[in-house]
Amino acid sequence: MVQDLTQEILAAVEARFDDQIALTQKLIALPSRRNEEGAAQAFMATELAARGYRVEEVETDTQALRDHPGFSPISEHASQVPSLVATHEPRSAKGRSLILNGHIDVVPEGPAEMWTTPPYDPRLEGDWLYGRGSGDMKAGLIATLAALDALKRLGFQPAARVHVQSVVEEECTGNGALACLVAGYTADAAIIPEPEDDKLVRANLGVLWFEVAISGRPVHVREAGSGVNAIDAAHRVAESLRKIEARWNAEAPEHRYFEDLAHPINFNVGRIEGGDWASTVAAWCKMQCRIAIYPGDDPAARAAEIEAHLRQDLGDDPFLSNSPPTVTWNGFFARGYVLEEGSEAEETLAHAHMRAYRAPLESFTTPGYLDGRVFVIYAGMPCLVYGPLSEAIHGFDERVSLPSLKRVTQTIALFIADWCGLEPVDAEA
Repeated sequence: MVQDLTQEILAAVEARFDDQIALTQKLIALPSRRNEEGAAQAFMATELAARGYRVEEVETDTQALRDHPGFSPISEHASQVPSLVATHEPRSAKGRSLILNGHIDVVPEGPAEMWTTPPYDPRLEGDWLYGRGSGDMKAGLIATLAALDALKRLGFQPAARVHVQSVVEEECTGNGALACLVAGYTADAAIIPEPEDDKLVRANLGVLWFEVAISGRPVHVREAGSGVNAIDAAHRVAESLRKIEARWNAEAPEHRYFEDLAHPINFNVGRIEGGDWASTVAAWCKMQCRIAIYPGDDPAARAAEIEAHLRQDLGDDPFLSNSPPTVTWNGFFARGYVLEEGSEAEETLAHAHMRAYRAPLESFTTPGYLDGRVFVIYAGMPCLVYGPLSEAIHGFDERVSLPSLKRVTQTIALFIADWCGLEPVDAEA
């Protein structure tokens, strides 16, 4: 691109950045936890259609996905809300096609009283925008629209097909993005503006979700010694799973891009429930668990390793050896991925980033889940997971940096211009 157009694109994003913030605030104000994304998706559908894009719904169809190697088991809590794909078609496809992907779902906000201000009341303070989903990742999702809007205000549109995807289930299965791929939506490259601190994700861990159910032996608490408390037993199961965590972390030097990370594998008990009565020794307990796996690991093999470990490690437990816990795989069953260096897409992003930030693009390794695995592993396309500086995602007072968000939006707009090419919006121009 000529330098003159670079400056015009940067200025076009700058000029309407307040409007971009306002649109992001409207989206943050719409709660979109799992299976509650309907209002937020309706908002996105309206905004996308208003821009002239063809908007289609993509159902997360279990039957269509079940045999796909990227499928994650769907629990009874899975979202019934469809993902959205909005498509821009050029008059003459001269450039390379692109997917701009983002997830609409957010994680539970926790006790509202522990937030400084209500989680769905988006608050501007200094250089930060607060609210659940602000960083993860509604600001990034709106940034994709703002980047396209900036080009349009200059009289241009992409000279290639562009799909804008607003997907569900990213925080629990990854099946929303997978459903879009299975439905036939592909491109020459993808961008996902997740909260990645102005950097590009080079490698990403896979994730397993599972439920561990423990059965106890209930008795009146006055005879507690003759019963077995399932909640107490659950603590012993969790301690056993920590041994798996330690063992897998010791494998880090064997995995490219994870050699220098001290603790890439994190095991978490995210939810625990059990028992029926304060004066009855607990008859049951369930733990909702998460653990990471390395790129190249087979989820099924790692899952089998966990089950075998529990059988062996708890073999001497006075109760659990005869009443072993039951493991159910109820969410993420996802591989990690590596974004190989040297792609034209990465080179294009690096060039765009340099012009927006006046600094080289950095890459890093992240221990969280990303939908990028869908594109990299199962579509063979480069997926650039790259987004704004954010803090406290999944925590209280989640926030996204506004200066960072503006530069990320500028970078995406420049990338689109370079990668897709541009044509006049007006056919006669």
